[in-house]
Amino acid sequence: MKKKDLKLLTKKLKAWKEELIHEATRTVDGMTAEKAQFADPTDRASMETDRNFLLRIRDRERKLITKIDKALERVEDGTFGLCDECGEDIEFKRLDARPVATLCIECKTHQEQEEKIQKS
Repeated sequence: MKKKDLKLLTKKLKAWKEELIHEATRTVDGMTAEKAQFADPTDRASMETDRNFLLRIRDRERKLITKIDKALERVEDGTFGLCDECGEDIEFKRLDARPVATLCIECKTHQEQEEKIQKS
C-alpha cells in the first residue's frame, strides 16, 4: 500500500474513533443530566425504550472502537491492508469504504457464504 493511502486511512480511522467517543460522551452526559419525571407510564416506557435503543447503538459503537484500535495496531506493525485469511492485499477501495476490514472481498464473500450455509 502506498504511504499516502496509508496516511489517509490512518487519519480516517482516528477521526472516526474520535467521533464515536464524542458521541458516547454526549450520551452519558445526557443520561446523567436527564432527571425527567413522567406522570404517564406510557411516556416513561417510551423514554426507557429510546434509552435502551441508544445504549444498544453505543454498545455497537464500543465494539467498533475496538476494531478501529486493532486496525491502528495493524498500521503500526505493518500488517494493515493484508487479508487475515489469504495474506493478499485488500483493495484500497474496500479499505476506504470499511477501514477496519480484515478480509479481502473474496475471503469475505466466502465467509458470508459459509455463515449462510451454517444458518440453514
